Amino acid sequence: MGRAEAHYRVVSDRALGFTEATTTGELEFSAFFREQFPPVVRTIFLIVHDWEGAQDLAQEAFIECFSRWNHVSHYERPEAWVRRIAIRRAVRVVRRERLRPLLERQLRNSSLSRPIDIDVVRAIRELPAAQRAAVVLFYLEDRSVREVADILNCSPVTAKVHLHRARKRLAELLGERELGGLDHGS
Repeated sequence: MGRAEAHYRVVSDRALGFTEATTTGELEFSAFFREQFPPVVRTIFLIVHDWEGAQDLAQEAFIECFSRWNHVSHYERPEAWVRRIAIRRAVRVVRRERLRPLLERQLRNSSLSRPIDIDVVRAIRELPAAQRAAVVLFYLEDRSVREVADILNCSPVTAKVHLHRARKRLAELLGERELGGLDHGS
């Protein structure tokens, strides 16, 4: 085993969550991963045109494969199964990216009840996902805390916590100036 190949094995094994394959199934999967990961990444790269994105999508597919390895390993062609999973994920990404400009254009053309400061929009992007969703639902869609909680599948108290933390973080990001029309209480 060459130095590069040994490094690849250590990196791939760590990515899968084990440092030493201890069971026969783990040994089989480790060998399968080392053999199949590079060609799957190459295929996905040709679909998404983003090397890091292709690696991420392939890794997600192999993680799913690993979680089902006891079943998938008995397939006639387990490499076809993992490739199909990776391709499905890649196609979803491409479809989402192709629709993004259309959705952004529709959003820009839609009539918002009040204009939104571009600095506020940029600051909202910096929030964790749950806080970002709570802010958008509460302030931009003008929903109640209860509606926010229902949509986010959390309690109203948790929704209020998301909003409180988001307001605090937005104030930091915006230099503690007014939040551009976003301050209508909770």
